[in-house]
Amino acid sequence: MQNRRDFLKQASLMLAGGLVVPQFLTSCAGKSKPAADAAAATAQAASKYIGLQLYSLRDMVKDDGIQKVLEAVAKIGYKNLEAASYDDGKFYGLAPADFKKMVNDLGMKITNSHLSKAMSKDKKEQAEVMAWWDKAIEAHNQLGVKYMVQPMMDFDEKTTTLDDVKQWCDYFSSVGLKTAAASIQFGYHNHDYEFKKIKGQVIYDYMLQNVSKNHVFFELDVYWCMFGGGNVVDYMKKYADQIKVLHIKDEKEIGASGKMDFKPIFDQAYANNIKDWYVEIEEYSNNDPLASCQQSYDYLNKADYVK
Repeated sequence: MQNRRDFLKQASLMLAGGLVVPQFLTSCAGKSKPAADAAAATAQAASKYIGLQLYSLRDMVKDDGIQKVLEAVAKIGYKNLEAASYDDGKFYGLAPADFKKMVNDLGMKITNSHLSKAMSKDKKEQAEVMAWWDKAIEAHNQLGVKYMVQPMMDFDEKTTTLDDVKQWCDYFSSVGLKTAAASIQFGYHNHDYEFKKIKGQVIYDYMLQNVSKNHVFFELDVYWCMFGGGNVVDYMKKYADQIKVLHIKDEKEIGASGKMDFKPIFDQAYANNIKDWYVEIEEYSNNDPLASCQQSYDYLNKADYVK
């Protein structure tokens, strides 16, 4: 299975770059340096490793099915995927091996998955919750992901206390200990409410300081951080060892709002050696999710600060 996966990866790279580069070398032999540089930049852009959170196409998944969505995503050029539809051992209704094959056959890979299970303070229910995670970990291990991410926690601005947040931190640490046994890293994804304060403490900072650093990482959603009043780059610098994955997000399509300055974010990501980041789009300018994914990909693919 490993050899087949390596073959698919090599084949996709050949399609993306190998069939282009020989022509480039031949055709540029007599060209001026500016023309050659332009062609080289085009070839480099074509090979960029851009990820996508499949939640961005949630309605299309419901209407057309996951196969057509994956085909469309591969055609755009996305290479690295984050799932958002785990349920009872399956992904988008498919067994892990079948979903993995579907993704790999299109020259992409699935490296991350969002899934959510609320904690419980009842001892009997706690055992049931952990059994749920055991089954989820087994399925994700079969899928071959690097990460499993909880995308939210219960929060009420009027009633949530720091003690509540601490219990969530302990819960996440316990889950992360379990995923680590399967060589999968467990993470938490923020929204904007984590940047609110409880008794003078920013919730996000409190979480970063109270989880087990060896068992819980953070997937920083850059738009929600900004929207909540946080400074994305400052957080990436301060917690470089804990923020390991990014959601690249804007108000709608990437780069369209003018509210996000992505260059310093990417500069810091590369300085921190962050390997995986995923575009996520929650709202669309023209009620066309696929067009929004295409527009976002094109924006990042053309950006010289995206490697």
